[in-house]
Amino acid sequence: MAFEIEQPVDAGPSPVVEPTKPRLLGVLGPGLITGASDDDPSGIATYSQAGAQFGYALTWTMLFTYPLMTAVQIVSARMGRTTGRGIAGNLRQHCPPWLLTAIVGMLLIANAINIGADLGAMADACRLVVGGPQFLYVLLFAVICIMLQIFLQYTRYVAVLKWLTLFLFAYVACMFMVKVPWSEAAKSLVIPSLRWEKDYLTTVVAVLGTTISPYLFFWQASQEAEDVRTVPARQILKRAPHQGEKALNRIHLDTFVGMALSNFIALAIMITAAATLHANNVTDIQTSAQAAEALRPIAGPLAETIFALGVIGTGMLSVPVLAGSAAYAVGEARKWPTGLARQPMEAKAFYAVICIATIVGMIMNFTPIDPIRALYWSAVINGVVAVPVMAIMMWLVAAPKVMGEFVVSGGVKALGWTATAVMALAVAAMLATS
Repeated sequence: MAFEIEQPVDAGPSPVVEPTKPRLLGVLGPGLITGASDDDPSGIATYSQAGAQFGYALTWTMLFTYPLMTAVQIVSARMGRTTGRGIAGNLRQHCPPWLLTAIVGMLLIANAINIGADLGAMADACRLVVGGPQFLYVLLFAVICIMLQIFLQYTRYVAVLKWLTLFLFAYVACMFMVKVPWSEAAKSLVIPSLRWEKDYLTTVVAVLGTTISPYLFFWQASQEAEDVRTVPARQILKRAPHQGEKALNRIHLDTFVGMALSNFIALAIMITAAATLHANNVTDIQTSAQAAEALRPIAGPLAETIFALGVIGTGMLSVPVLAGSAAYAVGEARKWPTGLARQPMEAKAFYAVICIATIVGMIMNFTPIDPIRALYWSAVINGVVAVPVMAIMMWLVAAPKVMGEFVVSGGVKALGWTATAVMALAVAAMLATS
């Protein structure tokens, strides 16, 4: 595999491209949106099931996965900001075509399945809150997600995604609406409870697979590359090393906060389910809508409504990220013009992939396909894709010919490889216990 040699160019002084002492919301961007979209309706169902089935016993996984997912997302973001290309673009430059095609193809399939499950969960949640036919809500949410990405100006679209992250706090509200034995919850959080049982290990694998997903890598890397194109003063770090320190500080802060938010919300969902569902012997939750519905007789209709509204809000955030990451991956692999900042007529194929992925997901809800079974296979595909993608990413970001003077080293590199090894073990455990 040959590396593309590109000499850094000293671009000299430039306007301020990274705020020196900005407001936090101004710094937060790709990392915040990536972290928030990790708590999609499918993920909410997984965390609800973990809490319902095992109580507080799996809350430790949120502390365990935080440094791992943060490191992987920092690696993704630094690749995009340093090279000006997303993950698929870098794979196209440095890997065999068959490997690129296989990875992108599996990502596209997994994302379409996930979109379908998320649209169905949003529709179920909407039906719980206001009533009406589910199929109409599936169609409505699919159309809204497509229209937002195609017709909303990029800067406004990013602002909308940031504001949608506020829906995540619905789960914090739910957590404080129920009676939680905080001493027991705190103990389980910091002291892992390991059980060598099939159901327990399978749920651990599901939590890992939900927390560390390939579409998150592709999205954050592509968004960093997109920001280089949309902010005139920003340049690829390989060509403008003087921008590196502030850019990397922003990326690290953005990712630390985004992943912390993601895991805090997941923890709130687990605790809520443990304190209500598990405590009342409700241990089988298949969907996020079922989790919301199960809260009604235990925590009251207000808790059910808040939980359901959170599902809708997070779905509105995650579906565009799933479709967008698929479009970036396919577009970069095919050398198409890509980017949400482009007008639809400037990137027809890119926007076509967004539409097709969303429509395929929507159609799944009108077929006999079991969405829970489909999600299982989506998790399998994500697990299979994640391991080689993470390994190749770690290899690329350690290569000076790829990253210039911004190679990833030290703690981030060690945690990135640890995350790769953990995911490989998780996939092996998932396949062994299936």
